[in-house]
Amino acid sequence: MSETSTSASAGAGALSEDGLRPSSAVKPDDLSDPSGSGLNQALQFSSGNPRFEQTRGIMHLYREDASSSSSELPVGRKPLVCVLAVPNHMTYADFCQFCGSFIQHVLEMRTVRSDGMEDRYSILMRFDSQSSTDNFYKHFNGRSFSSLEVEVCRVLFTLDVQYTGSIEHAQSSPASSIEQPSCPVCLERLDQDMGGILTTICNHSFHCSCISKWTDSSCPVCRYCQQQPEKSTCSICETSENLWICVICGFVGCGRYKEGHAIRHWKETQHCYSLELETRRVWDYVGDNYVHRLIQSKTDGKLVELNSLCTHADADGSCGSCECSADSGISEALFNSKVEAIVNEYNDLLTTQLENQRKYFESLLLELEEETEKEISEAVEKAVNLKLLKMQAKLDKCVEERRFLDDINDNLVKNQKIWEAKILEIEEREKKNLMLKDKKMQDLEEQLGGLMVQLEATQMVQQHPTASEIKDGSELLIA
Repeated sequence: MSETSTSASAGAGALSEDGLRPSSAVKPDDLSDPSGSGLNQALQFSSGNPRFEQTRGIMHLYREDASSSSSELPVGRKPLVCVLAVPNHMTYADFCQFCGSFIQHVLEMRTVRSDGMEDRYSILMRFDSQSSTDNFYKHFNGRSFSSLEVEVCRVLFTLDVQYTGSIEHAQSSPASSIEQPSCPVCLERLDQDMGGILTTICNHSFHCSCISKWTDSSCPVCRYCQQQPEKSTCSICETSENLWICVICGFVGCGRYKEGHAIRHWKETQHCYSLELETRRVWDYVGDNYVHRLIQSKTDGKLVELNSLCTHADADGSCGSCECSADSGISEALFNSKVEAIVNEYNDLLTTQLENQRKYFESLLLELEEETEKEISEAVEKAVNLKLLKMQAKLDKCVEERRFLDDINDNLVKNQKIWEAKILEIEEREKKNLMLKDKKMQDLEEQLGGLMVQLEATQMVQQHPTASEIKDGSELLIA
Protein backbone atom coordinates (compact mmCIF):
# COMPACT_ATOMS: atom_id res chain seq x y z
CA MET A 1 0.00 0.00 0.00
CA SER A 2 0.90 3.64 0.03
CA GLU A 3 1.22 5.92 3.07
CA THR A 4 -1.97 4.46 4.57
CA SER A 5 -1.77 0.91 3.26
CA THR A 6 -0.01 -2.34 4.06
CA SER A 7 3.14 -3.51 2.35
CA ALA A 8 4.18 -7.17 2.64
CA SER A 9 7.79 -6.41 1.86
CA ALA A 10 8.35 -3.80 4.54
CA GLY A 11 10.10 -6.37 6.73
CA ALA A 12 9.41 -7.53 10.26
CA GLY A 13 7.47 -5.24 12.54
CA ALA A 14 4.52 -4.65 14.80
CA LEU A 15 1.17 -3.03 14.08
CA SER A 16 1.46 0.70 13.87
CA GLU A 17 -1.00 3.04 15.51
CA ASP A 18 -2.65 4.17 12.28
CA GLY A 19 -2.94 1.06 10.16
CA LEU A 20 -2.12 -2.55 9.34
CA ARG A 21 1.33 -1.88 7.92
CA PRO A 22 4.47 -3.08 9.74
CA SER A 23 6.31 -0.54 11.81
CA SER A 24 9.05 -1.10 14.36
CA ALA A 25 10.89 -4.30 15.03
CA VAL A 26 9.39 -6.90 17.34
CA LYS A 27 11.11 -8.32 20.37
CA PRO A 28 10.43 -11.93 21.40
CA ASP A 29 9.02 -10.79 24.72
CA ASP A 30 6.36 -8.73 22.94
CA LEU A 31 4.69 -11.81 21.42
CA SER A 32 3.23 -13.24 24.61
CA ASP A 33 0.39 -10.99 25.77
CA PRO A 34 0.57 -7.25 25.02
CA SER A 35 -2.35 -6.45 27.29
CA GLY A 36 -1.29 -8.67 30.17
CA SER A 37 -4.97 -9.51 30.81
CA GLY A 38 -4.86 -13.14 29.70
CA LEU A 39 -8.13 -12.66 27.74
CA ASN A 40 -6.58 -12.80 24.27
CA GLN A 41 -5.36 -15.60 22.04
CA ALA A 42 -2.40 -15.55 19.65
CA LEU A 43 -2.95 -16.74 16.09
CA GLN A 44 -0.11 -17.07 13.60
CA PHE A 45 -0.76 -15.97 10.02
CA SER A 46 1.02 -15.58 6.71
CA SER A 47 0.45 -13.69 3.51
CA GLY A 48 2.08 -13.28 0.15
CA ASN A 49 2.89 -15.49 -2.79
CA PRO A 50 5.07 -18.32 -1.39
CA ARG A 51 6.96 -18.54 -4.69
CA PHE A 52 8.33 -15.00 -4.31
CA GLU A 53 7.85 -13.51 -0.86
CA GLN A 54 5.93 -14.50 2.22
CA THR A 55 5.22 -12.34 5.27
CA ARG A 56 4.48 -13.97 8.60
CA GLY A 57 3.07 -12.54 11.80
CA ILE A 58 0.95 -13.07 14.89
CA MET A 59 -2.52 -11.69 15.59
CA HIS A 60 -3.55 -11.14 19.20
CA LEU A 61 -7.32 -11.59 19.31
CA TYR A 62 -9.78 -11.32 22.16
CA ARG A 63 -11.11 -14.73 23.08
CA GLU A 64 -14.61 -15.65 22.02
CA ASP A 65 -15.80 -16.02 25.61
CA ALA A 66 -14.58 -12.49 26.33
CA SER A 67 -16.65 -11.02 23.48
CA SER A 68 -19.46 -13.56 23.20
CA SER A 69 -22.12 -11.20 24.53
CA SER A 70 -22.97 -8.29 22.27
CA SER A 71 -24.01 -6.20 25.29
CA GLU A 72 -20.65 -6.65 27.01
CA LEU A 73 -17.92 -5.78 24.53
CA PRO A 74 -14.25 -6.12 25.50
CA VAL A 75 -12.77 -3.27 27.45
CA GLY A 76 -9.92 -1.46 25.73
CA ARG A 77 -10.90 -2.65 22.27
CA LYS A 78 -9.74 -0.92 19.12
CA PRO A 79 -11.48 -0.25 15.79
CA LEU A 80 -9.76 -3.36 14.49
CA VAL A 81 -11.44 -6.76 14.00
CA CYS A 82 -10.58 -10.04 12.33
CA VAL A 83 -13.06 -12.17 10.35
CA LEU A 84 -11.86 -15.75 10.83
CA ALA A 85 -12.29 -18.80 8.60
CA VAL A 86 -13.80 -17.28 5.46
CA PRO A 87 -14.43 -20.10 2.92
CA ASN A 88 -12.04 -20.17 -0.03
CA HIS A 89 -14.86 -20.17 -2.57
CA MET A 90 -15.82 -16.64 -1.48
CA THR A 91 -13.98 -14.22 -3.73
CA TYR A 92 -12.97 -10.71 -2.74
CA ALA A 93 -16.06 -9.41 -4.53
CA ASP A 94 -18.28 -11.82 -2.61
CA PHE A 95 -16.87 -10.70 0.73
CA CYS A 96 -17.20 -7.02 -0.19
CA GLN A 97 -20.81 -7.69 -1.18
CA PHE A 98 -21.37 -9.60 2.08
CA CYS A 99 -20.32 -6.63 4.22
CA GLY A 100 -21.50 -4.00 1.72
CA SER A 101 -23.53 -1.99 4.25
CA PHE A 102 -20.32 -1.27 6.25
CA ILE A 103 -17.83 -1.06 3.39
CA GLN A 104 -17.96 2.74 3.42
CA HIS A 105 -16.73 2.76 7.04
CA VAL A 106 -13.80 0.44 6.32
CA LEU A 107 -10.44 2.15 6.06
CA GLU A 108 -8.32 -0.89 5.39
CA MET A 109 -8.70 -4.66 4.87
CA ARG A 110 -5.92 -7.22 4.68
CA THR A 111 -6.29 -10.84 3.59
CA VAL A 112 -4.12 -13.35 5.46
CA ARG A 113 -4.06 -17.11 5.81
CA SER A 114 -3.99 -18.71 9.25
CA ASP A 115 -1.64 -21.60 9.85
CA GLY A 116 -3.34 -24.98 9.52
CA MET A 117 -6.31 -23.60 7.50
CA GLU A 118 -5.54 -24.23 3.85
CA ASP A 119 -9.21 -24.08 2.83
CA ARG A 120 -9.95 -20.89 4.79
CA TYR A 121 -8.57 -17.36 4.95
CA SER A 122 -8.99 -14.50 7.39
CA ILE A 123 -9.45 -10.77 6.86
CA LEU A 124 -8.14 -8.02 9.15
CA MET A 125 -10.40 -4.96 9.02
CA ARG A 126 -9.79 -1.44 10.40
CA PHE A 127 -12.76 0.95 10.62
CA ASP A 128 -13.02 4.71 10.79
CA SER A 129 -14.57 4.76 14.28
CA GLN A 130 -15.19 2.52 17.26
CA SER A 131 -18.96 2.74 16.88
CA SER A 132 -18.76 1.44 13.31
CA THR A 133 -16.58 -1.43 14.54
CA ASP A 134 -19.03 -2.33 17.31
CA ASN A 135 -22.00 -2.20 14.93
CA PHE A 136 -20.15 -4.40 12.45
CA TYR A 137 -19.41 -6.93 15.22
CA LYS A 138 -23.02 -6.98 16.45
CA HIS A 139 -24.44 -7.31 12.93
CA PHE A 140 -22.15 -9.97 11.41
CA ASN A 141 -20.84 -12.10 14.29
CA GLY A 142 -22.57 -15.50 14.10
CA ARG A 143 -24.33 -14.68 10.83
CA SER A 144 -24.23 -17.17 7.95
CA PHE A 145 -22.32 -16.15 4.86
CA SER A 146 -25.30 -17.20 2.74
CA SER A 147 -28.56 -19.07 3.13
CA LEU A 148 -27.11 -22.08 1.29
CA GLU A 149 -24.10 -22.56 3.59
CA VAL A 150 -23.59 -23.74 7.13
CA GLU A 151 -20.47 -21.66 7.73
CA VAL A 152 -21.02 -18.64 9.93
CA CYS A 153 -19.06 -15.43 10.17
CA ARG A 154 -16.77 -15.33 13.20
CA VAL A 155 -15.74 -11.79 14.14
CA LEU A 156 -13.20 -11.19 16.92
CA PHE A 157 -11.82 -7.90 18.17
CA THR A 158 -8.11 -7.62 17.47
CA LEU A 159 -5.82 -6.32 20.15
CA ASP A 160 -2.58 -6.20 18.17
CA VAL A 161 -0.94 -7.48 14.97
CA GLN A 162 2.78 -8.18 14.97
CA TYR A 163 4.85 -9.04 11.90
CA THR A 164 7.58 -11.51 12.81
CA GLY A 165 9.44 -11.74 9.51
CA SER A 166 9.49 -11.73 5.75
CA ILE A 167 10.78 -14.68 3.70
CA GLU A 168 12.11 -13.71 0.28
CA HIS A 169 12.77 -16.39 -2.32
CA ALA A 170 15.32 -16.42 -5.13
CA GLN A 171 12.78 -15.41 -7.74
CA SER A 172 11.39 -12.09 -6.65
CA SER A 173 8.84 -9.99 -8.40
CA PRO A 174 9.39 -6.23 -8.62
CA ALA A 175 5.70 -5.66 -8.12
CA SER A 176 5.75 -7.51 -4.81
CA SER A 177 8.75 -5.67 -3.38
CA ILE A 178 7.72 -2.08 -4.17
CA GLU A 179 4.89 -0.21 -2.51
CA GLN A 180 2.22 0.64 -5.03
CA PRO A 181 1.14 4.30 -4.63
CA SER A 182 -1.86 3.82 -6.91
CA CYS A 183 -4.58 1.22 -7.49
CA PRO A 184 -3.65 -1.05 -10.43
CA VAL A 185 -7.30 -1.09 -11.57
CA CYS A 186 -8.33 2.56 -11.59
CA LEU A 187 -4.76 4.03 -11.40
CA GLU A 188 -5.94 6.43 -8.69
CA ARG A 189 -3.93 7.08 -5.55
CA LEU A 190 -4.57 4.61 -2.69
CA ASP A 191 -5.94 7.07 -0.20
CA GLN A 192 -8.15 5.97 2.69
CA ASP A 193 -10.09 9.21 2.53
CA MET A 194 -11.19 8.29 -0.98
CA GLY A 195 -12.35 4.79 0.05
CA GLY A 196 -11.38 1.58 1.75
CA ILE A 197 -8.22 -0.27 0.72
CA LEU A 198 -8.07 -4.06 0.41
CA THR A 199 -4.80 -6.00 0.39
CA THR A 200 -5.12 -9.43 -1.22
CA ILE A 201 -3.45 -12.63 -0.08
CA CYS A 202 -0.52 -11.93 -2.42
CA ASN A 203 0.12 -8.50 -0.81
CA HIS A 204 -1.27 -6.37 -3.66
CA SER A 205 -3.52 -3.47 -2.68
CA PHE A 206 -6.67 -2.15 -4.41
CA HIS A 207 -9.61 0.05 -3.71
CA CYS A 208 -12.51 -1.95 -2.28
CA SER A 209 -14.80 -0.53 -4.94
CA CYS A 210 -12.38 -1.67 -7.66
CA ILE A 211 -11.75 -5.18 -6.36
CA SER A 212 -15.47 -5.70 -5.71
CA LYS A 213 -15.97 -5.72 -9.49
CA TRP A 214 -13.40 -8.52 -9.90
CA THR A 215 -15.42 -11.76 -9.79
CA ASP A 216 -12.40 -14.06 -9.98
CA SER A 217 -10.58 -15.38 -6.90
CA SER A 218 -7.18 -14.56 -8.41
CA CYS A 219 -5.24 -11.32 -8.14
CA PRO A 220 -5.63 -9.00 -11.15
CA VAL A 221 -1.91 -8.17 -10.98
CA CYS A 222 -0.08 -11.46 -10.46
CA ARG A 223 -2.94 -13.92 -10.99
CA TYR A 224 -2.11 -15.60 -7.69
CA CYS A 225 -5.23 -17.44 -6.57
CA GLN A 226 -6.40 -17.35 -2.98
CA GLN A 227 -7.62 -20.95 -3.30
CA GLN A 228 -4.89 -23.44 -2.48
CA PRO A 229 -4.62 -26.31 -4.97
CA GLU A 230 -5.64 -29.68 -3.63
CA LYS A 231 -2.94 -32.31 -3.27
CA SER A 232 -3.48 -35.31 -5.49
CA THR A 233 -3.66 -38.72 -3.84
CA CYS A 234 -4.23 -42.24 -5.02
CA SER A 235 -7.93 -42.99 -5.36
CA ILE A 236 -7.52 -46.30 -3.55
CA CYS A 237 -4.61 -46.20 -1.07
CA GLU A 238 -4.53 -42.34 -0.81
CA THR A 239 -0.76 -42.13 -1.11
CA SER A 240 0.73 -38.92 -2.52
CA GLU A 241 3.93 -40.39 -4.00
CA ASN A 242 4.59 -41.77 -7.50
CA LEU A 243 1.16 -40.87 -8.85
CA TRP A 244 -0.13 -41.52 -12.37
CA ILE A 245 -3.34 -40.15 -13.86
CA CYS A 246 -5.25 -41.88 -16.64
CA VAL A 247 -5.49 -39.50 -19.60
CA ILE A 248 -8.77 -41.12 -20.70
CA CYS A 249 -10.93 -41.19 -17.57
CA GLY A 250 -8.85 -39.18 -15.05
CA PHE A 251 -8.31 -42.01 -12.55
CA VAL A 252 -5.41 -41.26 -10.18
CA GLY A 253 -3.41 -44.27 -9.03
CA CYS A 254 -0.01 -45.03 -7.59
CA GLY A 255 2.83 -46.50 -9.67
CA ARG A 256 4.31 -49.95 -9.73
CA TYR A 257 6.85 -49.00 -7.07
CA LYS A 258 4.00 -48.40 -4.59
CA GLU A 259 0.81 -50.44 -4.67
CA GLY A 260 0.48 -50.54 -8.48
CA HIS A 261 -3.11 -49.28 -8.61
CA ALA A 262 -2.49 -47.44 -11.90
CA ILE A 263 -1.44 -50.69 -13.62
CA ARG A 264 -4.39 -52.48 -12.08
CA HIS A 265 -6.67 -49.78 -13.51
CA TRP A 266 -5.16 -50.37 -16.98
CA LYS A 267 -5.74 -54.13 -16.70
CA GLU A 268 -9.35 -53.60 -15.65
CA THR A 269 -10.31 -50.86 -18.15
CA GLN A 270 -7.71 -51.22 -20.94
CA HIS A 271 -6.92 -47.48 -20.63
CA CYS A 272 -3.30 -47.81 -21.69
CA TYR A 273 -2.17 -44.14 -21.51
CA SER A 274 -1.20 -42.72 -18.14
CA LEU A 275 0.43 -39.38 -17.25
CA GLU A 276 3.05 -39.20 -14.51
CA LEU A 277 2.13 -36.18 -12.36
CA GLU A 278 5.69 -35.44 -11.30
CA THR A 279 7.40 -35.43 -14.70
CA ARG A 280 4.34 -34.83 -16.97
CA ARG A 281 5.33 -37.75 -19.18
CA VAL A 282 2.85 -40.12 -20.81
CA TRP A 283 3.39 -43.87 -20.52
CA ASP A 284 1.89 -46.51 -22.83
CA TYR A 285 1.27 -49.76 -20.95
CA VAL A 286 0.73 -51.72 -24.17
CA GLY A 287 3.96 -50.59 -25.81
CA ASP A 288 5.71 -50.39 -22.41
CA ASN A 289 7.38 -47.05 -23.24
CA TYR A 290 6.84 -43.29 -23.20
CA VAL A 291 4.76 -41.98 -26.13
CA HIS A 292 4.81 -38.24 -25.49
CA ARG A 293 6.39 -35.73 -27.84
CA LEU A 294 6.12 -32.67 -25.57
CA ILE A 295 7.41 -32.26 -22.05
CA GLN A 296 7.27 -29.40 -19.53
CA SER A 297 10.50 -27.52 -19.13
CA LYS A 298 11.72 -27.28 -15.55
CA THR A 299 13.31 -23.88 -16.14
CA ASP A 300 10.35 -21.81 -17.33
CA GLY A 301 7.46 -24.32 -17.16
CA LYS A 302 6.75 -24.15 -20.93
CA LEU A 303 6.04 -27.14 -23.16
CA VAL A 304 9.04 -28.05 -25.31
CA GLU A 305 9.57 -30.76 -27.92
CA LEU A 306 11.32 -33.93 -26.80
CA ASN A 307 13.98 -34.33 -29.52
CA SER A 308 15.54 -37.71 -30.16
CA LEU A 309 19.34 -37.48 -30.51
CA CYS A 310 21.10 -38.72 -33.62
CA THR A 311 23.04 -41.97 -33.30
CA HIS A 312 26.17 -40.18 -34.69
CA ALA A 313 25.86 -37.18 -32.32
CA ASP A 314 28.85 -35.95 -30.40
CA ALA A 315 29.07 -35.47 -26.67
CA ASP A 316 27.75 -31.92 -26.97
CA GLY A 317 24.75 -33.10 -29.02
CA SER A 318 25.97 -31.88 -32.43
CA CYS A 319 26.00 -34.21 -35.42
CA GLY A 320 28.52 -32.48 -37.65
CA SER A 321 30.02 -35.78 -38.89
CA CYS A 322 26.66 -37.18 -39.85
CA GLU A 323 25.36 -36.95 -43.40
CA CYS A 324 21.97 -35.83 -42.16
CA SER A 325 23.25 -32.25 -41.83
CA ALA A 326 24.90 -32.11 -45.25
CA ASP A 327 21.88 -31.29 -47.31
CA SER A 328 19.00 -29.12 -46.17
CA GLY A 329 16.68 -30.84 -48.68
CA ILE A 330 17.48 -34.20 -47.16
CA SER A 331 16.92 -32.72 -43.69
CA GLU A 332 13.59 -31.32 -44.76
CA ALA A 333 12.60 -34.65 -46.29
CA LEU A 334 13.66 -36.46 -43.15
CA PHE A 335 11.71 -33.94 -41.09
CA ASN A 336 8.60 -34.41 -43.26
CA SER A 337 8.95 -38.17 -43.10
CA LYS A 338 9.30 -37.97 -39.32
CA VAL A 339 6.21 -35.80 -39.09
CA GLU A 340 4.32 -38.20 -41.35
CA ALA A 341 5.55 -41.16 -39.30
CA ILE A 342 4.46 -39.43 -36.11
CA VAL A 343 1.03 -38.69 -37.61
CA ASN A 344 0.68 -42.29 -38.76
CA GLU A 345 1.84 -43.51 -35.39
CA TYR A 346 -0.68 -41.37 -33.57
CA ASN A 347 -3.40 -42.43 -35.99
CA ASP A 348 -2.53 -46.07 -35.40
CA LEU A 349 -2.41 -45.51 -31.66
CA LEU A 350 -5.72 -43.69 -31.75
CA THR A 351 -7.29 -46.43 -33.90
CA THR A 352 -5.94 -49.11 -31.60
CA GLN A 353 -7.12 -47.28 -28.54
CA LEU A 354 -10.57 -46.70 -30.04
CA GLU A 355 -10.79 -50.36 -31.01
CA ASN A 356 -9.77 -51.41 -27.51
CA GLN A 357 -12.28 -49.02 -26.06
CA ARG A 358 -14.99 -50.39 -28.37
CA LYS A 359 -14.23 -53.94 -27.28
CA TYR A 360 -14.04 -52.87 -23.68
CA PHE A 361 -17.38 -51.05 -23.74
CA GLU A 362 -18.97 -53.88 -25.72
CA SER A 363 -17.80 -56.28 -23.03
CA LEU A 364 -19.25 -53.94 -20.44
CA LEU A 365 -22.55 -53.83 -22.34
CA LEU A 366 -22.53 -57.62 -22.66
CA GLU A 367 -21.87 -58.01 -18.96
CA LEU A 368 -24.57 -55.48 -18.23
CA GLU A 369 -27.04 -57.33 -20.46
CA GLU A 370 -26.16 -60.63 -18.82
CA GLU A 371 -26.53 -59.13 -15.40
CA THR A 372 -29.83 -57.56 -16.43
CA GLU A 373 -31.15 -60.83 -17.85
CA LYS A 374 -29.99 -62.64 -14.75
CA GLU A 375 -31.67 -60.09 -12.52
CA ILE A 376 -34.85 -60.29 -14.62
CA SER A 377 -34.86 -64.11 -14.48
CA GLU A 378 -34.21 -64.03 -10.76
CA ALA A 379 -36.97 -61.49 -10.30
CA VAL A 380 -39.40 -63.56 -12.41
CA GLU A 381 -38.45 -66.75 -10.57
CA LYS A 382 -38.81 -64.97 -7.27
CA ALA A 383 -42.21 -63.60 -8.29
CA VAL A 384 -43.38 -67.04 -9.53
CA ASN A 385 -42.17 -68.70 -6.35
CA LEU A 386 -43.87 -66.07 -4.29
CA LYS A 387 -47.11 -66.51 -6.24
CA LEU A 388 -46.85 -70.28 -5.91
CA LEU A 389 -46.31 -69.91 -2.20
CA LYS A 390 -49.39 -67.72 -1.93
CA MET A 391 -51.48 -70.13 -3.99
CA GLN A 392 -50.19 -73.08 -1.97
CA ALA A 393 -51.10 -71.24 1.20
CA LYS A 394 -54.60 -70.60 -0.14
CA LEU A 395 -54.91 -74.26 -1.18
CA ASP A 396 -53.80 -75.46 2.22
CA LYS A 397 -56.30 -73.14 3.82
CA CYS A 398 -59.09 -74.42 1.55
CA VAL A 399 -58.12 -78.04 2.29
CA GLU A 400 -58.16 -77.32 5.98
CA GLU A 401 -61.55 -75.64 5.70
CA ARG A 402 -62.87 -78.60 3.69
CA ARG A 403 -61.57 -81.03 6.29
CA PHE A 404 -63.25 -78.98 8.97
CA LEU A 405 -66.54 -78.96 7.04
CA ASP A 406 -66.27 -82.74 6.46
CA ASP A 407 -65.84 -83.26 10.17
CA ILE A 408 -68.87 -81.09 10.85
CA ASN A 409 -70.86 -83.02 8.23
CA ASP A 410 -69.88 -86.37 9.77
CA ASN A 411 -70.91 -85.15 13.19
CA LEU A 412 -74.21 -83.90 11.79
CA VAL A 413 -74.87 -87.27 10.11
CA LYS A 414 -74.12 -89.09 13.36
CA ASN A 415 -76.38 -86.73 15.27
CA GLN A 416 -79.11 -87.24 12.67
CA LYS A 417 -79.02 -91.00 13.14
CA ILE A 418 -79.07 -90.65 16.89
CA TRP A 419 -82.02 -88.30 16.78
CA GLU A 420 -83.88 -90.56 14.31
CA ALA A 421 -83.43 -93.49 16.73
CA LYS A 422 -84.60 -91.31 19.60
CA ILE A 423 -87.64 -90.20 17.55
CA LEU A 424 -88.56 -93.83 16.78
CA GLU A 425 -88.19 -94.72 20.42
CA ILE A 426 -90.39 -91.80 21.40
CA GLU A 427 -93.01 -92.75 18.80
CA GLU A 428 -93.13 -96.34 20.07
CA ARG A 429 -93.35 -95.06 23.59
CA GLU A 430 -96.21 -92.79 22.58
CA LYS A 431 -97.98 -95.70 20.89
CA LYS A 432 -97.66 -97.79 24.03
CA ASN A 433 -98.90 -94.95 26.14
CA LEU A 434 -101.90 -94.46 23.82
CA MET A 435 -102.71 -98.18 23.99
CA LEU A 436 -102.49 -98.15 27.75
CA LYS A 437 -104.59 -95.04 27.85
CA ASP A 438 -107.23 -96.58 25.59
CA LYS A 439 -107.31 -99.74 27.69
CA LYS A 440 -107.66 -97.76 30.88
CA MET A 441 -110.41 -95.69 29.34
CA GLN A 442 -112.22 -98.85 28.28
CA ASP A 443 -111.92 -100.30 31.77
CA LEU A 444 -113.12 -97.09 33.25
CA GLU A 445 -116.05 -96.97 30.85
CA GLU A 446 -117.02 -100.55 31.83
CA GLN A 447 -116.73 -99.71 35.47
CA LEU A 448 -118.76 -96.57 34.93
CA GLY A 449 -121.42 -98.54 33.06
CA GLY A 450 -121.74 -101.09 35.86
CA LEU A 451 -121.90 -98.32 38.40
CA MET A 452 -124.66 -96.57 36.47
CA VAL A 453 -126.62 -99.84 36.27
CA GLN A 454 -126.27 -100.34 39.95
CA LEU A 455 -127.41 -96.83 40.65
CA GLU A 456 -130.42 -97.22 38.41
CA ALA A 457 -131.29 -100.46 40.09
CA THR A 458 -131.06 -98.87 43.46
CA GLN A 459 -133.37 -96.05 42.42
CA MET A 460 -135.88 -98.52 41.03
CA VAL A 461 -135.88 -100.54 44.21
CA GLN A 462 -136.45 -97.47 46.28
CA GLN A 463 -139.41 -96.43 44.13
CA HIS A 464 -141.01 -99.86 44.07
CA PRO A 465 -143.96 -100.60 46.71
CA THR A 466 -142.30 -103.65 47.92
CA ALA A 467 -139.28 -101.78 48.70
CA SER A 468 -139.86 -102.26 52.42
CA GLU A 469 -140.06 -105.94 52.01
CA ILE A 470 -137.05 -106.05 50.04
CA LYS A 471 -135.48 -103.94 52.64
CA ASP A 472 -136.43 -106.31 55.37
CA GLY A 473 -135.72 -109.40 53.41
CA SER A 474 -132.88 -110.39 51.20
CA GLU A 475 -131.77 -108.29 48.33
CA LEU A 476 -133.15 -109.17 44.92
CA LEU A 477 -130.63 -109.69 42.30
CA ILE A 478 -131.53 -108.24 38.98
CA ALA A 479 -130.18 -110.03 36.03
